Amino acid sequence: MGETAGRRDATVERATKETRVKVRVDLDGTGRATVRTGVGFFDHMLDQLARHSLIDMVVETDGDLHIDDHHTVEDTGIALGQAIRAALGDRRGIRRYASLDLAMDECLTRAAIDVSGRPFLVFRAEFPRHKIGTFDTELVREFFQALAQNAGVTLHIDNLYGANAHHIAETCFKAVARVLGDAVAIDPRQADLVPSTKGLLA
Repeated sequence: MGETAGRRDATVERATKETRVKVRVDLDGTGRATVRTGVGFFDHMLDQLARHSLIDMVVETDGDLHIDDHHTVEDTGIALGQAIRAALGDRRGIRRYASLDLAMDECLTRAAIDVSGRPFLVFRAEFPRHKIGTFDTELVREFFQALAQNAGVTLHIDNLYGANAHHIAETCFKAVARVLGDAVAIDPRQADLVPSTKGLLA
């Protein structure tokens, strides 16, 4: 795990008997993504996460896809969360909070975040089918659980309505992207301050 002095970027490598993951993030990027996990729909969602958060991401995961996609998705979320946490440092100057209602055709999803250092996930979304192509829809929650836990963020995701499973999943990723990008952005009015009356976020 590493962070470049004076920059808000980090690289994390994670290796287990189930997966090998390498992730690099730049919180002050433009939303560029290079993603290769072997899971097509998941790659598409990670592209959305980078593009709409304006966080540059490189994600390379080799997982035991001959079993299923679970370990690949979860371990990618763990490594991505760890990289975001490392890149944030002491969280000095960040906006910290953000919330958004995001629409896509018939679907509306709300996301809210507190980049607090304290991990918590509330995930309320029901999918009308168990798979999107070959992707298990239950893995959407597993990814966000791993991301929130390892990034140290409180994350609420609430699909208010929707009929199409692809749209429900995509609005979850896009809404989280937008609030994550907004919350980790530097507020020039408090660029030298940690946004907490305690003086730290942990």
